[in-house]
Amino acid sequence: MFKDKVVLVTGGTGSIGSEVVRKVLAHGPKAVRIYSRDESKQFELQQELKRHSNVRYLIGDIRDKQRLSYAMEDVNFIFHAAALKHVPSCEYNPMEAVKTNVFGVQNLIETALENNVEKVVAISTDKVVNPTNTMGATKLLSERLISAANFYKGSKKTIFSCVRFGNVMGSRGSVIPLFRNQILQGKPVTVTHSEMTRFMMSIPQAAQLVIDAAYYSKGGEVFVLKMPILKVTELAECLIESYEKHSGRGYAGDVVVIGTRPGEKLYEELMTLDESERAVENESMYVIPSAFDHEIADYEGFSKAPHQEYSSHTAPQLSMQDIRNLIEQNQLGFGGLLL
Repeated sequence: MFKDKVVLVTGGTGSIGSEVVRKVLAHGPKAVRIYSRDESKQFELQQELKRHSNVRYLIGDIRDKQRLSYAMEDVNFIFHAAALKHVPSCEYNPMEAVKTNVFGVQNLIETALENNVEKVVAISTDKVVNPTNTMGATKLLSERLISAANFYKGSKKTIFSCVRFGNVMGSRGSVIPLFRNQILQGKPVTVTHSEMTRFMMSIPQAAQLVIDAAYYSKGGEVFVLKMPILKVTELAECLIESYEKHSGRGYAGDVVVIGTRPGEKLYEELMTLDESERAVENESMYVIPSAFDHEIADYEGFSKAPHQEYSSHTAPQLSMQDIRNLIEQNQLGFGGLLL
C-alpha cells in the first residue's frame, strides 16, 4: 500500500507517531515526512533513522494551516498523531486543547482536501466515549470532524477515518513509565483510585491498528482494537514484583491511593451500545461505520458485532498472572532497566 508513496505523519516524533514511521518505512515508501513541533525529538529520531535517506523532518504545528499545506504537497497518506493528550493539562488549559485537537484537525482536513491526499487516518482515544473531561470532549469533536469530512468533500477522493486507542503501554507520559520511576527511586507508587480499570495496548499494536485502518477504511469509520483490560492497582503490584525479581531486593515503598485527578474516570469505554448496533468485528478489532452511512459497507473478513458496549468496567479483566505475562512479553518490567 505504501510502496513508492509519500506519507506524512503528524506528531511523528511521539511514541505512536515514531512507531508508525518505522512500520511505514518497512513498506518501501518514496518518502516519509515527519511533522512535529519539537526539534530535540526530531534530532533524536534522526540519529535512529539516519540510514534511511527517504525520511524528511519538518518543524511545524497543526495550528498553522499554511505550514501544514506546504508539508502536504504530493502526499498520498496522512497519519495524524499530533494532539494534546494529557487529561490534567487539557483541564487546566482547555482553549489550548481546542486549538490543537479541534482547530488543528479542521486545518488538517481542509489542507488534505486541497492537496488531494488519498487517505487520512486520525488517532482518537477511549476518552471520547461519554466524555467527562476536556481532552475527551475535544477529541470527540475531532472524531466528528473527521467522519463528517467524508460527506462534504464533494468530488474529492480523500478518505477520512479514525482509530480509537486505549492506554498505550510505555508511551511517553503514561502510567507504566511513571510507576517504574517511582519504584526505582523507592518512592510510593501513586494510584488515583483502587478500583480504576483501563484498556491496555502495546506501542506496536497501536501502530499496527493505524496501518490496518488505512488498509480497510472506506470513509468515516472508527476502528477499535480488541485489547486487554486490567485494574491499575494490580498493574502497580505486578511492576513491584518485577522489580523485586530482577533486582533481588525488596521494595521499601507501598502503593498509595491519592484520589482521582480533575476529569479522570474510574473506567473507560471504547464503544457505546448505540455504536455496537452498526459495528462489525473480526478477531482483532471492531469497525464502527459512520452514523451517516445508511448502507453499511462490506468489510472482508468481518461479521456483525454483538449488541453490547465495550467498557473496561463490564468486560472481562486480566488476572494477576496475565498482567505479569503482559509486562514480560512487552518488556515493560525491570529486566532491561536494572544494572
